[in-house]
Amino acid sequence: MSTKSEVKAAPLSVVAIQGRSPRQIAWMRFKRNKVGVGAALVSVTLLLLSLFAPLVAKIIGVDPDTLHLDQLDSSGIPTIGISLHHPFGIIPGTGRDFLAQLLYGSRISFLIAILTTLTSLTIGLFVGIIGGYFRGRIDNYLGRTTDFLLAFPAFFMIVALNQPMVARIEAAGIAQGNSARIIFLVFFLSFFGWPGFSRLIRSQVLSLREREFVTAAQAMGATRWRVMTKELIPNLWAPVIVVVSLSLPGYLAAEAVYSYLGLGVQPPASTWGILLSNATRYVTVMPSFFLVAAGSLVLVVLAFNLVGDALRDALDPRADR
Repeated sequence: MSTKSEVKAAPLSVVAIQGRSPRQIAWMRFKRNKVGVGAALVSVTLLLLSLFAPLVAKIIGVDPDTLHLDQLDSSGIPTIGISLHHPFGIIPGTGRDFLAQLLYGSRISFLIAILTTLTSLTIGLFVGIIGGYFRGRIDNYLGRTTDFLLAFPAFFMIVALNQPMVARIEAAGIAQGNSARIIFLVFFLSFFGWPGFSRLIRSQVLSLREREFVTAAQAMGATRWRVMTKELIPNLWAPVIVVVSLSLPGYLAAEAVYSYLGLGVQPPASTWGILLSNATRYVTVMPSFFLVAAGSLVLVVLAFNLVGDALRDALDPRADR
């Protein structure tokens, strides 16, 4: 009797194919960029240190207002260096703790940079959408206004209008002192910052408005407001996120420059620009003060720029991976 071997085929495992949303694909690409992930961790850490500066200073045991005049020599140079009680040393001339001044100074610097970024990008977003979607006469008027503002030398305008505008803000009772200077910087940096972003958004909207999903929404009777808010804006988050990550360090550096020139926040308040201005007086006798102050600003700006580059690569569907 002949026997036949029976060959049993193993059951095939069916693997369900799961689609990935554009957000998941972008996140996967971003995680592969080790430099971008490291820069993002540094950026988030610095933002948290700035936000919780009073708590961090209390935990470390440093105070931004205490004057350690007994630890300065006759010329104002600290007689002690880095120690457990003063991790970054003390500031020459005033004797205040350097680390505490950096932490508290970053709060004002980040406040101005974040408010300016949100204001300028919000204005630029809606102006760009309106001009690109309606086109015609509306786009022409908005385009000429944008060209007019871009023709202004923003730096010299802020320098020239600083004193009279701050005085008007104080006279109107809106704010006083450094609060008035913060309002001035946020307003004018935003005023000269939105035109460039609006042009980027306009070019994106001109392309998106011809896509099938916009035509389908219009054919179904969607209003113009619904098309702009439900169809266009969700497809503009990629350039918005990238521009935010690149604009924030730019405005942070701008605030430092204006405070360094005496046009921004003034002592006794502290910003990174004020610390840099003070450090330049002692750059020859105490270079570590200048290097730490300048290095902190360079570190923050570099970290945010690297995050912006990583986000741009992650959100670009044509990126070479």
